[in-house]
Amino acid sequence: MIYLDYQATTPLAPQVKAAMAPWVDHFANPHSPSKWGREAAAAIELARDRILSAVGLDEGRFAFTGGATEAINWAIKGTFERSERRKLVTIATEHAAVLDTAAWLESRGILVTYVPVGPDGIVDLEAARYAIDDRTALVAGMLVNNEIGVIHPVDELAALAHDVGALFLCDAVQGFGRAALPEAADLIALSAHKIHGPKAVGGLWMRKKAEPFPLLHGGGQELGMRSGTLSPALCAGFGEAARVAMDRVEEDHLHVERLFRVAVEELGPQWTVNGSIDRRYRGNLNICRDGLDAARLMGDLRTIAFSLGSACASGSGRPSHVLRALGLSDRQARGSIRLGFGRYTREGELLSACRAIAEAAKAQAEWAA
Repeated sequence: MIYLDYQATTPLAPQVKAAMAPWVDHFANPHSPSKWGREAAAAIELARDRILSAVGLDEGRFAFTGGATEAINWAIKGTFERSERRKLVTIATEHAAVLDTAAWLESRGILVTYVPVGPDGIVDLEAARYAIDDRTALVAGMLVNNEIGVIHPVDELAALAHDVGALFLCDAVQGFGRAALPEAADLIALSAHKIHGPKAVGGLWMRKKAEPFPLLHGGGQELGMRSGTLSPALCAGFGEAARVAMDRVEEDHLHVERLFRVAVEELGPQWTVNGSIDRRYRGNLNICRDGLDAARLMGDLRTIAFSLGSACASGSGRPSHVLRALGLSDRQARGSIRLGFGRYTREGELLSACRAIAEAAKAQAEWAA
C-alpha cells in the first residue's frame, strides 16, 4: 500500500510511539493525589509545555480535548455563551466541524455569514470586511484548507475581527507545524494525529480573557474549564509530536516542496491543480482531470490510499462544497482527487503512484471514447 492520504491522518512518528509507551501500563489517574497520579500529571504538564512552545504565542493557555472537533465546538459555542453579540462570520470552505456547528447556531437564532472564496480558494477579504461588523462575536477561519491546501490570510481576518471588538478562532489542524500561526488569534484549535501524533487527542489554545464558556461539565479537571479524565499516553504523544514537528519544520517543508514538484511533473498537463499554486501547503495536491470518474479511479487503484476530498465527508455522494465554492462544476468536482504526502513519503513510491494514477485515468478516458 502506498499511503497518500496525509490530510486524513498521518503515520505515528517513532519518537511519539516511544514517548507514549511508558504510559500505556502506567494506569494511574493523573487527577489523583497519589504518587502515581502525580507522575502522570507531570507527564501531561510536560506535554502541555511542549505544545505551548510549538505554538509560540504569548499570553495564552492550552487545554487538552478529545480532538480538534471538540476544540472547535467548544471555541464557537462557548464564545457565544459568554457574548451578548449574536453573529458568527466564517469561510464558506471551512471544515464540517465549523460548518455544522455554525448550522447548529443558526437553528438557535444566531446570524451566520459565510464569506466566499475566489477561484483560487482564498477567502475574499473585501467580502469579509463587509460581513464583519459590530454585531459579530466571533470570526472563524482555517489556516490551511483540508481539501485543497490553500493558506488563508488569517492575520488579516484576525485584524478585521479585532477592529470591531470580535474574537478570532483559527482552525490550525492542517497548518500546525507547517505554516505560521496567526499571532493575533484569540483561539486556536489543534489536533495531534495530523502531525504524526495519536488520534483522539487535540486541544484549544486560548488567549487570556478570551476563554470560552465550558462545553463539558463534571469536574473541571482541565484548567477548570474542561471536564474529563485525561490520558497521559495520548497527551504525552501529542507533546512529543509537537516537539518533533518544530525540530523538523524546515526539513519537512523542503521534503514536501520537492514531492509536490515531482508529482505535478509526473502527472503531466492533463491534470489541473485545484486552488492557488502559490499560497498553499504543498503536502496537499488536489487535482482535476477532465472527464475523470474519480470514484471509479479509486476502485481501480486499491493499493494506493488517496482521497476524493475531506475524510469527514467521504461517502456522502455529494460534490465537495470546497470545490464547488471555487466555481468547479459537479462534473469537475467528481473528477478531482486529493493526494496527501509528508514526512515519511518516499519520492520513489510517490512517482510510482502518480504513474499508476495517470495510466488508470488514461485507460478510463480511452474506454469512454
